[in-house]
Amino acid sequence: MLKARGGIAAVAVSLLWLSGCNEQMEDEPRVVEEVPSDAVVEQTTSEPERALIEVEFSLHAGLRTDRRLTVEGTSNLPDGTRVQVVVEREISRVRWQSRTTISEGRFTAGPFGSGSGLPDGGYLVQVQSSEGSVQPQTVQDVIGREGENLSGELVTQTRHGLGQVATYSRRFLVGSEPRRTRDQVDVIEE
Repeated sequence: MLKARGGIAAVAVSLLWLSGCNEQMEDEPRVVEEVPSDAVVEQTTSEPERALIEVEFSLHAGLRTDRRLTVEGTSNLPDGTRVQVVVEREISRVRWQSRTTISEGRFTAGPFGSGSGLPDGGYLVQVQSSEGSVQPQTVQDVIGREGENLSGELVTQTRHGLGQVATYSRRFLVGSEPRRTRDQVDVIEE
C-alpha cells in the first residue's frame, strides 16, 4: 500500500511540475499565423515532379558494300542515354550487339555481321535503353533512377525488377528477293 501511495505522489508531483512549465510557457510570447478559411495551402516536396516522357524511336538499317548492316536511329530520350542495339538473324538466331549513346536525338551502331557479310534473309533489329540506375546522372535527372518518368507503349518493366526501360523492334529483309510476309518489314537491297 505504501508503494502505491508513493507512486501516486510521484505522479502528482510530476503533473504539478508540468503544469507549472506550461504556465511559464504561456507567459512567453508566441507567433501564430492565421490562415484564412478559404485559403489553399500548398504542400511542398523536396524534389520537383518530373514530366513523363512518352518514348519514341525510329530505326533505319543500311547494308554496306561488305554486306554488313549499320543501324541509325532517332529518339526523344535525353542526350547521353545509353542504349543497346541488337541485330538477330531470324533463321539461326545468331545475334550481334553494340552499345551506343544518344547524342542530339540520334544514335548509330554497327557494322553488324560476320566478315563475309550477312546472308539474305530476315533480321530483327532491336534498340533498348539501359536501366536508369546505370545511366549518367544527367539522364537519371530526367528519366528517374528507375526510369519512372518513361511512359508509352514502348516502356516495360525489366525482368530483374530494376525499373523501366524502353524497347523498340523492327524487322528487315536483306536481299533482292523479299519473302511473303504479313508483318510490316523493310527490304534492304544491295
